[in-house]
Amino acid sequence: MKFDVRYATSPEDSKSYDTEKLRKSYLIESVFEADDICLTYSHFDRIIAGGILPVNQTLSLGAPAEVASEYFLQRRELGLINIGGEGIITVDGVVYNMAHKDGLYLGRGVKEVTFESKNPNEPAKFYMNSSPAHKTYPNKHIPFSITNPRAIGDEQSMNKRVIYQYLHPAVLETCQLQMGLTELAQGSGWNTMPCHTHERRMEVYFYFNLDAAHRVFHLMGKPEETRHIVMANEQAVISPSWSIHSGIGTSNYTFIWGMCGENQAYDDMDFVQTKNLK
Repeated sequence: MKFDVRYATSPEDSKSYDTEKLRKSYLIESVFEADDICLTYSHFDRIIAGGILPVNQTLSLGAPAEVASEYFLQRRELGLINIGGEGIITVDGVVYNMAHKDGLYLGRGVKEVTFESKNPNEPAKFYMNSSPAHKTYPNKHIPFSITNPRAIGDEQSMNKRVIYQYLHPAVLETCQLQMGLTELAQGSGWNTMPCHTHERRMEVYFYFNLDAAHRVFHLMGKPEETRHIVMANEQAVISPSWSIHSGIGTSNYTFIWGMCGENQAYDDMDFVQTKNLK
C-alpha cells in the first residue's frame, strides 16, 4: 500500500501558490498502480481517496499507521465504484461480484476486505473514498442499475450530463460520505457550471474516460480568486470546502465525485454567478 498525507491549506495562503505548489497540494497524480493500493489522506474533513488495482494478485486493505486503528474501517466508512473489468470484493467472508460501474458501501466495523480481478487482461479498477464514521450502517452492493440518475444541462451550454447517485440518501443511508458518477455527453465539456461552494463539506473529483491526448482544466479557489489545475486521465483533485470545483475538458469525460463533512443536504450549496468569477 502507498499512503500519502496532505495537510489542509487556507484560501489566503493558496492564492499565492505557483503551479508546482498547487499541484503538490491538491492534485493526486497517480491513482492506480498495478497490484497495489494507492491512497491519499487529506486533512480536509479527513477523507481518504485512491485506487485499488488487482491484476495478478489479491489485495488486502490494511490499516496504515497514519489512521492509528487496528483495522482500516474500525472508525471509518468506505464507498467505491468499479471503473474497470469484473472484479470480486470479499468483506468479512461475504463475496460481492463487482461488474463495471458497480458500487459498494462498507460501514464502520468491517475488519477484512480483499480485492481481486476475474480476468487479469481486463482488471477491475476500484476507485474509493473513505471518511470517519460515528455509527455503523449496513454494507450494500450498488449495481449500476439501482443508482439514482439525474439528467441535467444542455448542448447549448456544453454541459449536458447525467449524474448517477450511488452513496446518497436517495439510495442508502451513510454517516457522512456521499459518492456519485457523472457522465458528460459527447460534445459537452463543462461540469458544475455555474459553480458553487459548500462550506459544510469538502469534495474530491476523479476524472477518467479521457483519451491520453486530452486534458481537463479543473477550476478551484475562491470565486473572486480562481486558479486552475490541468489534469490527465485517471487523476483526482482535492477540493476544500471554501473552493469552487468545476472543470472544462478538451473532450467529454466522466468523473466520480465524493463528499464528506457535516451536511448531506444538496440544497445547502452557495451558488456563484458565472459573471462574478475572477
